[in-house]
Amino acid sequence: MRTKAAVLWERNADWSVEEVELDGPKTGEVTVELAATGLCHTDDHSRTGDIPSLLPLVGGHEGAGVVVEVGPEVHDLAVGDHVVLSFMPACGKCRWCAIGRSNLCDYGAHLMEGKMISDGGYRLHAKGQDLMAMSLLGTFSPYATVHQASAIKIDSSIPLDKAALVGCGVTTGFGSAVYIAKVRAGETVVVVGAGGIGASAIQGARIAGAQRIIAVDPVAYKRDMAIKLGATHVAESMEDAVALVSDLTLGVMADAVILTVGVASGAMMAPMLELTSKGGRAVVTAVAPWTEMNNEFNLMQFTLFEKELRGTVFGGANARYDIPRILSLYQSGHLLLDEMITQTYALDDINQGYTDMRSGQNVRGVILHEH
Repeated sequence: MRTKAAVLWERNADWSVEEVELDGPKTGEVTVELAATGLCHTDDHSRTGDIPSLLPLVGGHEGAGVVVEVGPEVHDLAVGDHVVLSFMPACGKCRWCAIGRSNLCDYGAHLMEGKMISDGGYRLHAKGQDLMAMSLLGTFSPYATVHQASAIKIDSSIPLDKAALVGCGVTTGFGSAVYIAKVRAGETVVVVGAGGIGASAIQGARIAGAQRIIAVDPVAYKRDMAIKLGATHVAESMEDAVALVSDLTLGVMADAVILTVGVASGAMMAPMLELTSKGGRAVVTAVAPWTEMNNEFNLMQFTLFEKELRGTVFGGANARYDIPRILSLYQSGHLLLDEMITQTYALDDINQGYTDMRSGQNVRGVILHEH
């Protein structure tokens, strides 16, 4: 079919909204009519080259919609099903899926190649060229053809514009707190960066029972929003947070610190670990440039104080379990999604949406697709 999409043709260029050709589903694939897609920072990392994605690329990896066509050998999805598209596909059979770590599924190797799982080909084309789809999804388009391993069926009563956020940012932040930082009742948690992922980490910590949640962000608007989502205290910088956390904990410091800034750097490791208590957990969820190799912190203190430093992708979540679970928390009022969507855009306004994100105006911007 002919549709439109936001295409990235070269590094550091604007997204170009233009007509593309989308192939129908092949073996194990479905075509989805998307209602909405989130404007996640990861797509901007592809634009800048911090993530070395191949180009040209149709962006977007947070989406939700309705299945409109089903290919051969699709077993659990049918036309009319409502789905969230998970940016991390899971086969259910590899070593990682078998031990319960489907966020590390071997299908992840296809994400950087941009080639479809079914046959190693492409489903998007323009100007005589094949186009990659971000995370094998390409949700910056009203339609997407995806592998069934990326499509999670959800309750049809859930608003699709809210459900779209759970395909990446919300689940990543929630899981960073609940699964990777392992926040427990009564603990003190610091979340550095209060954008879409940070806001979700704050909510995960709140739902896990944290006594104190300190949100760190230089933007006053985001600090105010963090309070609404469950933070008990705020600070403008990690340096400011050190004194605050020390005072709140009588010098013990935070049981868990979660880094969810827009772009991570090695220089952030030392202050993050300074905020971390003895035996505490420091989690790096934020993406750093591929070339970032310099990380300096006090290694003796790290060893003698038994601190933990962990990375994570998708917050350690299992898409087939956690996406429905998180949406059920939304339905029951425990997890706030409506409040996280601070601005909506048409696809034609995608570059303005990313300008707003980079300037700190949005917790999460969302594109509402027109059909």
